[in-house]
Amino acid sequence: MKGMLVIISGPSGSGKSTVVKRLDPLRNYALSISVTTRPRRECEVDGRDYFFCSLEKFIDMRDNNQLLEHALYCNNYYGTPRAYVEEQINSGKAVVLEIEVNGALQVREKFEDAVLIFLIPPTLADLHRRLLYRNTEAADTIGDRIKKAHEEIKLINKYDYLVINDNIADAVKRINTIVEVESLKPSRNLDVINHFKE
Repeated sequence: MKGMLVIISGPSGSGKSTVVKRLDPLRNYALSISVTTRPRRECEVDGRDYFFCSLEKFIDMRDNNQLLEHALYCNNYYGTPRAYVEEQINSGKAVVLEIEVNGALQVREKFEDAVLIFLIPPTLADLHRRLLYRNTEAADTIGDRIKKAHEEIKLINKYDYLVINDNIADAVKRINTIVEVESLKPSRNLDVINHFKE
């Protein structure tokens, strides 16, 4: 079976990281790790949560076509390493990218059959509460993230699926179901189809 690219986006505080970490480990997932110039938070590990790098290194990767997409988000750069993603798709895995909206739309231009999932909390009040509870940013940064959320929500119709993250377990179940259904599409099973034709 052909692998697929699964992109999960949503506003900061929507629970993307938590949901992605809880995706069914028995399924054929490969989690992509983004490169970023953002400072590492105390709880984060380089190479597990992100590849943290300098601005100079990031620009070098971008200019040498080593990133599948890249974007500036809240004054920090983020990007997806191209080689890893292509390798995992070719091996038949569902590669999960947790990236922001503009990056997701960049990837869709290169991978037309990518599956785009927009994750969002039930209300903007919930989003604001989650950002405050997380306690990892200053008040002005939280304000920037709320403003950005309003911009991102306007692009929901560019996505294939909308998942409301009212409960982590339910959101994970919905995403697992989406991936399972997508894996049944004829375009992802050409080997099986060709076998029957023969």
